[in-house]
Amino acid sequence: MSGDRIPGFGKNRRAQTGLLQALGHQPSYTFGMDEWNQDFLRHAPMLAHFKEWGLQLAGVHWPDRSQVQKILVAADVRTASGSPLQVVEPRDGESYEVRVFRSGELEFRENNWHDLFNALAWIVFPKTKAALNARHHQALVEERNLPGNNRGRVRDALTLLDESGVIVASADPQLLQMIREFRWKPLFWERRLAVSSSMYWLSLGHALCEKALAPYRGMTGHGLLIEVGNGFFALNDSERAAYIDRQVAELIADPSFLTAPDFLSPIPVLGIPGWHDANSCAEFYDDHGYFRPGRRGRKSAKSGVTGETG
Repeated sequence: MSGDRIPGFGKNRRAQTGLLQALGHQPSYTFGMDEWNQDFLRHAPMLAHFKEWGLQLAGVHWPDRSQVQKILVAADVRTASGSPLQVVEPRDGESYEVRVFRSGELEFRENNWHDLFNALAWIVFPKTKAALNARHHQALVEERNLPGNNRGRVRDALTLLDESGVIVASADPQLLQMIREFRWKPLFWERRLAVSSSMYWLSLGHALCEKALAPYRGMTGHGLLIEVGNGFFALNDSERAAYIDRQVAELIADPSFLTAPDFLSPIPVLGIPGWHDANSCAEFYDDHGYFRPGRRGRKSAKSGVTGETG
């Protein structure tokens, strides 16, 4: 069963999944969605955490750079080097990540969902995005001294999280282990109440957010798993997002963390309760072409959250 098409977004052309499609900042897929829809946040539950800022962009026409820049200034979004983030026209020359790190210039194509979600991710996850960019910049510096094809697994992992990442926070380590073990129906259906009460999901990757506008069976995110204390769930949604942003940024800043793509766990995101209407019946999870068994032993991260989280 494919995801429902969203009125006003045009024909859904499915993107191919996998690492090759996630690596790179100019995706080949567009879903045929070259028109603006000011109600985009109402159609995609996995985009709920963008609502506060996304509503400021609502209007009958695509938001232009000046509108996006106004929000970036209001949120005081900065790179790890301290530069205020500025949305600018793409240009040839300096590397995308280097340009962001050194000058704070974020390439932004107007009338483009991919770049709009990238800007929104910078607003909601400013510390995480700055840390990703800083690690990219450092990896680029180090790779210049290597022979042959210089791109390494660190940048592959960073790009995978940046493009298709999902942050998964849970107070129950057993639930996170079920993700690592690819036990999808036991997790999403048999432990559904526990998933709702003891897990929290945030879409980070801007390519994944773009896909959420026209979801399809096969749509996969790459999860960064974090253990939290019960106090985390006493926070409101904005506080949870800010806490996760701080924690993930600290993890990414550690050069021993996220050194290869297998630090991340593939997640069939349409199975997450509340993220897709069709998953409200048990049979939805019987499609083993989507809810696949897979490799074991994925790495995970532990945060320092306690029951007194605040």
